Amino acid sequence: MIMMNSEMAQVSLNSKQVGLGQGSENLQETDGEKAELDGQNGLPEGRKEFVAPAVGMEFESYDDAYNYYNCYAREAGFRVRVKNSWFKRNSREKYGAVLCCSSQGFKRVKDVNRIRKETRTGCPAMLRMRLVESKRWRVLEVALEHNHLLGAKVHRSAKKLGNGAKRKLQLNSDAEGRTIKLYRALVIDAGGNGNSNCSAREVRNSSDHPDQLNLKKGDTQAIYNYLCRLQLTNPNFFYSMDLNDEGRMRNLLWVDARSRAAVGYFSDIIFIDNTYLSNRYEIPLVAFVGVNHHGQSLLLGCGLLAGETAEAYIWLFKTWLTCTSGRSPQTIITDRCSILLSAVAEVFPRSQHRFGLSHIMKKVPEKLGGLRNYDAIRKALFKSVYEALKPFDFEASWGFMIQRFGVTDHEWLQALYEDRARWAPVYLKDIFFAGMAAARPGEILNAIFDKYVHKQTPLKEFLDKYDLALQKKHKEEVLADLESRNSTPTLKTRCPFELQLSKVYTREIFKKFQLEVEEMYSCFSTTQLHVDGPIVIFLVKERVLAEGNRREIRDYEVLYNRAAAEVRCICSCFNFYGYLCRHALSVLNFNGVEEVPSKYVLLRWKKDYKRLYRPDHGPNCADVTDRIQSFTQLYRSALQVVEEGVISLDHYKVALQSFEESLSRVHDVEEKYE
Repeated sequence: MIMMNSEMAQVSLNSKQVGLGQGSENLQETDGEKAELDGQNGLPEGRKEFVAPAVGMEFESYDDAYNYYNCYAREAGFRVRVKNSWFKRNSREKYGAVLCCSSQGFKRVKDVNRIRKETRTGCPAMLRMRLVESKRWRVLEVALEHNHLLGAKVHRSAKKLGNGAKRKLQLNSDAEGRTIKLYRALVIDAGGNGNSNCSAREVRNSSDHPDQLNLKKGDTQAIYNYLCRLQLTNPNFFYSMDLNDEGRMRNLLWVDARSRAAVGYFSDIIFIDNTYLSNRYEIPLVAFVGVNHHGQSLLLGCGLLAGETAEAYIWLFKTWLTCTSGRSPQTIITDRCSILLSAVAEVFPRSQHRFGLSHIMKKVPEKLGGLRNYDAIRKALFKSVYEALKPFDFEASWGFMIQRFGVTDHEWLQALYEDRARWAPVYLKDIFFAGMAAARPGEILNAIFDKYVHKQTPLKEFLDKYDLALQKKHKEEVLADLESRNSTPTLKTRCPFELQLSKVYTREIFKKFQLEVEEMYSCFSTTQLHVDGPIVIFLVKERVLAEGNRREIRDYEVLYNRAAAEVRCICSCFNFYGYLCRHALSVLNFNGVEEVPSKYVLLRWKKDYKRLYRPDHGPNCADVTDRIQSFTQLYRSALQVVEEGVISLDHYKVALQSFEESLSRVHDVEEKYE
């Protein structure tokens, strides 16, 4: 377990929040003077404490491990050489190595008489590592002590170099600087007071005090290793720690590079999943979940919180907002919770905050299961929630239910009714949900880690499974992109709407829209109800399958304005799911319209959405001076090329050539200013 030295402790006590990701800039008071803090860790530039290598660290590749140890050596004041390497006989793949101080060992006897002075001292400092089953390089043994004086930091001179050499040297220096900053991370022992002998029982008891994370033995090292590895291998990775007054870790947020890129495209609607925290899982996890252009859930950030307090959630939301360059979601979905209600209102005042319907309906057996007429009550409740088309209908059926079954005084039902405007679909029709409303029976909000985390999953195991979950999600999206781009869906009708959007929508979204087109044939009557100038209200009758496989007829009102190319159905399918319903399509067809109006063909569902989308930087978008925002946008654009460049060898060659050409053009711009 890594302990915090005294200078680092002084920093943490003076600065409760420690920013560890991209773009953290802080000032700190030290002895009455202001000292500039390191952008990654909140450490004064004059006090560059470097966290030493430790057994258990893991790296994605040998080069990453070597680069880290080399940077550590430069910072400490010694040079590195490779003492031993081991290779597999058949493949010649490297599977083990020992890195050591350049002063390790002594000269051979035959070299003693040479003129050069003896510089080796038999120094024992070394690092032994090996390729393990996870295909990562793990540190197995470390010796930190040197038997000689350490020199000043090693810096190569840039004198007498041409422009090309200078540029290459600068790029290398920047990369090393990022690596050094990464491993100068602030990691607090779980005990929090510098006592590594703190018992597991004492640590477990700390969960009763929501001012610090309930970390078990080894959790701190696991967090440290994980964050170090991610930031070394993930250029746009962001994380931030919140420390309490005693320097103990209280809250943590991290957003990997792919999630940061996804935020730029898909943060219009987010679900804040606190299931693991509220249900007392071993890991106090809170996840930011969005939905991509295939309707798949995707991760937009993760946090660990000491407890369910307004302060913890406010810190988490503000930090996430900082990471996303202040991009507030259009709609936020959470569990029904008063603490979350106040925290979201403070941090996201312009967002529409609603409670997840699927979470509420999931609690029905627990809350109502003990009632005498449970089955009948449940049936009446579902009918009120899912079938009411107008607020009056909902309130009337709700009142009938509580009167008939004598549950007027039931506390949970009373509270639900008071909050109805935040969760009942009939009140949410003017809010856009992109399919995350779960407004139909059986629909749920899919959690990212459900198949990977159970109630007793330890933190160390979760950090390993986190990568697996994200890799699976990424693979699903890449495959869906390929399928949407390279295949033509089979048409099932002769309706022009189906043909139009088969060329535009991603495959999964088109399947959902295609079902609405097919179900137009169950809408057997479209008649005018009311005319007010260009606005006409139609009544569409539909045969629907009801309980017991019996058919019943339901009426849907649809507003149509030909002049404004506007069509709105009372079922509000467009706002709930992002595409027009069978009733609206029937009205368009009735009026001779052969194409779905462009305003109802959302960009976020298109096959080439990521290519077409351009983020709104505000009124000064022509003069983007924010380095963080510029980096994020460039990284997001480059990531698209990388992800498609690995599809095949031809894709790879084209992508690599485009990068080389782009870099050359950027260098041309740079030379104009020299």
